[in-house]
Amino acid sequence: MPRAFRIGQIVPSSNITMETEIPAMLLARHEVAPERFTFHSSRMRLTKVTKEQLEAMDRDSDRCAAELSDARVDVMGYACLVAIMSMGRGYHRASEKRLQDVARLNHPPTHVVSSAGALVEGLSALKAKRIAIITPYMKPLTQLVKDYIESEGFEVLDAMSLEIADNIVVGERDPNALIELYPKLNSSGADTIIVSACVQMPSLQAIPAVEALSGRPVISAAACTVYAMLKKLNLPTRVPNAGALLSGNY
Repeated sequence: MPRAFRIGQIVPSSNITMETEIPAMLLARHEVAPERFTFHSSRMRLTKVTKEQLEAMDRDSDRCAAELSDARVDVMGYACLVAIMSMGRGYHRASEKRLQDVARLNHPPTHVVSSAGALVEGLSALKAKRIAIITPYMKPLTQLVKDYIESEGFEVLDAMSLEIADNIVVGERDPNALIELYPKLNSSGADTIIVSACVQMPSLQAIPAVEALSGRPVISAAACTVYAMLKKLNLPTRVPNAGALLSGNY
């Protein structure tokens, strides 16, 4: 009988995407791999994507980690990229360690990833150097994300801000709209495109389409989170129709 892995997510209360895209990618593996997955979430309050609300939400992540550890999840993901990146350079390392310590104090250790750390890991796996990104954030938050990514050793050639403050509105966007936005992104000279540097902005269907148009690897924060989770679980990093990073070659 195939093993079933429990996937935990620490999710902003207004996030309506990570509990659809993460399961969609992992369930798509049923076509190519025997493992099975169940999905479990704990939520932290967030309605508007502002630095103040993000900081308050981040303080609640410890409670979520403890709750998920009650379910003995095999891996838990902190599903808010900008919350981590707005807290200062390199913060994903401190956050992941703290949440792992919280889980360890409650029950036997579990693996912890963050979407912010996963994005850095995904870019590193692709050996990316120069990138272009699309975010739904207001420009000051996009600048924080750009600075964070560059502090990890990557050059951001262009960062498009859609300037949507309401997190629900971000989650209700048509992922195919990113295909139409891509030509407006200045990606000349970029070796990798981040079509959604936000786990709330739907992008899964757009990833293979923009890869076909651009001829370059295309990733999203959500796809990178799945990649990091699979790596932590020592499983092949292969998901059909989810882009080069999840082709199984990295």
